[in-house]
Amino acid sequence: MKFLASDESCLTWSGDCLVVGLSEESLPLTGLLSDLNEQVSGLLQELIDETDFKAKAGSSAVIRVGGSVRKLAIVGLGAAEDLKLEVLRRAAATAAKLAKREKCASLGISFPIWNNGPERTTQSIAEGVILALHEDKRFKSDAETPKVVLSDVALLDLPGYSAALDTASHVCDGVILARELVAAPPNVVTPTALAETAAAIAHDHGLTLKILEQADCEALGMGAYLGVSMASDMPPKFIHLTYTPEGTPKRKLALIGKGLTFDSGGLNIKAGAGSMIELMKMDMGGAAAVLGAAKAIAQIKPDVEVHFISATAENMISGHAMHPGDILTASNGKTIEVNNTDAEGRLTLADALVYADKLGLDAMVDLATLTGACIVALGNDLAGLFSPNDELANALSKAADEAGEKLWRMPMEDKYFDGLKSIVADMKNTGPRPGGSITAALFLKQFVKDTPWAHLDIAGPVWSEKDNAYNNPGATGYGVRTLVQWILENA
Repeated sequence: MKFLASDESCLTWSGDCLVVGLSEESLPLTGLLSDLNEQVSGLLQELIDETDFKAKAGSSAVIRVGGSVRKLAIVGLGAAEDLKLEVLRRAAATAAKLAKREKCASLGISFPIWNNGPERTTQSIAEGVILALHEDKRFKSDAETPKVVLSDVALLDLPGYSAALDTASHVCDGVILARELVAAPPNVVTPTALAETAAAIAHDHGLTLKILEQADCEALGMGAYLGVSMASDMPPKFIHLTYTPEGTPKRKLALIGKGLTFDSGGLNIKAGAGSMIELMKMDMGGAAAVLGAAKAIAQIKPDVEVHFISATAENMISGHAMHPGDILTASNGKTIEVNNTDAEGRLTLADALVYADKLGLDAMVDLATLTGACIVALGNDLAGLFSPNDELANALSKAADEAGEKLWRMPMEDKYFDGLKSIVADMKNTGPRPGGSITAALFLKQFVKDTPWAHLDIAGPVWSEKDNAYNNPGATGYGVRTLVQWILENA
């Protein structure tokens, strides 16, 4: 798809479909769109009247007009005071899907500029279009190719912001990679396949890659991680990918992703209605987001050193499986009584956090589809943010708001750690049912010593059953945009 940050306006652009974004306050058009010529203003008003258009966010209407513009459409932006980058991103997705539905090869988008920020406006609109049009048809044998494909998109009244379009393209490359990793079946995306993906990113973009094999992890004492992988025929792969900028980096950061390419639950097998075992291919959504962020950052090239880490494995069942009641020793020497083999992600993250903590970082963030309890607490649209560090938590919340990915900071009630205490070991890997996402975060905290750290529980928003603006049903690529924005704000 070809994008252009154009100096043309909706008065001069010609093509298949022109989409104008209108806020509720812009109705009626008189005065507020006085810069439009009489013909364009008249056509817009006719479309508004015929469809009783109220400019509610997400609404749209289209009319065939002929001439230099074949179809004219309007998209609602909601109240002007509520205009955010995410509103523009979602409106752009509406425009893109409308143009596709109307079989248009070219699209012109005329939206207001957010907060005097043309660069961020340009980037957000482009992200909405690209992500809305992404379809994953790799595993369909009868996928049809449409006769007309949207190939040209002009962002009107935004001249000279091609760099913002490049950034949007790089960010979307990362989101789409994460989507396709999460969506792929577990017989395709294995720990080895994730390691190969990391190798391809390193090769294509000049990053440094270290893959720790099982023997390497044994030498480092990663007993928690290796306990999870014992039952699988697939060898574990500990991935450490590093982006290093030219010159002295301003900061040194790490992203750590949970990488369970399939989670059967182990001997505490997922069973019965609601277990979601058929979707446990998505239990590597954290690792997918980390690799997606790596692909984006490698192309954007900020002045920040970033480490991308994942202890990947399968949690399976065999005669070699860890048992409920086993005691594992993590690489920092802490012992863990396994009272539930289906709480395996925190075991892999434990050793990954210990490893990252030794790198001399300024901050690190882990992402994991960690607990169903977080979905119960926050639903499917919000990720839980846990951190004992207010500065880091606030920075991540700000980045998520700009990126359009919803976060909600959750408490870390230290007293709840009492529920993880074990008679025979330093701790158990699960606590009581109440506050399950909080005790999971408190468990992870035991493996962080010196580095400012935050944990994102992304179990809810990593997958969507319904179409939602630029997220089609399936994998969302959640987390990539927030991570990239956070890293760029540290540059």
